Amino acid sequence: MPYDVAAIRAQVPALAAGIAHFDGPGGTQTPQPVIDAISEALARPLSNRGSRLPGERNADAIVTEARAAMADLLGASPSGIVFGRSATQLTYDVSRALAKTWSPSDEVVVSRLDHDANVRPWVQAAERAGATVRWAEFDPVTGELTPEHVRAVLSDRTRLVAVTAASNLIGTRPAVAEIAADVHRAGALLYVDGVHYTAHALVDVERLGADFFTCSPYKFLGSHHGVVAAPPDLLETLWPDKLLPSTDAVPERFELGTLPYELLAGTRAAVDFLAGLVPEATGSRRDRLAAAYAAMAEHEDRLCARVEQGLSAFDGFAIRSRASDRTPTLLVTFAHHDTRDAYRFLADRDVHAPSGSFYAIEASRWLGLGDSGGLRIGMASYTNDDDVDRLLAGIGEFLPG
Repeated sequence: MPYDVAAIRAQVPALAAGIAHFDGPGGTQTPQPVIDAISEALARPLSNRGSRLPGERNADAIVTEARAAMADLLGASPSGIVFGRSATQLTYDVSRALAKTWSPSDEVVVSRLDHDANVRPWVQAAERAGATVRWAEFDPVTGELTPEHVRAVLSDRTRLVAVTAASNLIGTRPAVAEIAADVHRAGALLYVDGVHYTAHALVDVERLGADFFTCSPYKFLGSHHGVVAAPPDLLETLWPDKLLPSTDAVPERFELGTLPYELLAGTRAAVDFLAGLVPEATGSRRDRLAAAYAAMAEHEDRLCARVEQGLSAFDGFAIRSRASDRTPTLLVTFAHHDTRDAYRFLADRDVHAPSGSFYAIEASRWLGLGDSGGLRIGMASYTNDDDVDRLLAGIGEFLPG
């Protein structure tokens, strides 16, 4: 089905500023329907959830619709969708709840590939419980984190494995379903960081085998908050720290304080916007999302291939994104230039390709890049060929000859 990037860009007001955005892995620009949904939620009566007054009903409808939308996006149960301030905050909350059941004889596995938000909460929780942390290491040459890497550190003492579905630094997409099968055979739980993955692939948490799957709507055109999806019966077994009067019902048990209703309205609108990327698609929202993600992936992958081909004309650079299965995200370093200088050079030409390790500090160090990382070039649903032309022209100026 056709993918009309011009029509999509016309609905993203921030693009009128003229910036060529390759910073999508850090957060996407916001479509007008999402902005309108946030504004409408705040303009109508709004109060704590209930069923009698308009403000109560509006708040309740917003939460219900947002849970249904995220369930459609992730292939999850609406009653297993937990909202929070950020993916980091939610991972900390889940790690503290799970750690209450751990003992000094237990082990927790984290990976060198992951964003620190799926590393440090587990390391710190294990330390408090006296449990042992074991590290799954990836191949720094290929960028691959294989099931064998994870299998090597599993044991009958493993209680939890935390792994990314896609590296936000180099784009690697590990074989999560195969890893999940090994983890479950070991009798452990699998916590999957899907923050970067969800922006580029339609999620099916059951197929992936994730016991917990976290994502951030602002990475896929939505609002700034976090989401965790888990089976409701699994959530029923966990008891997070919470206020005495707050409900014990799942998933509200994990949602501390009043939810950001206007942001949830924006997230529902973002899911609907994604489902409409291919106007000719029909069927359920999940069906339309599947068509949209397929078309979007083809578009983004084509542009990513253009960037790679264009970079091949230059000397003195290295692409660190080499995995066989990866998102349309490239980490680039230069032999004789600091990537922070490249970032500033491009920024002066209205091209936004940021430099850093982007909180994937373990991955950056494992690649031999220290804490500095590299120049990250990320495609998004609204990236177009003109953006790619401007990026390559800017790098060509930065690397003359």
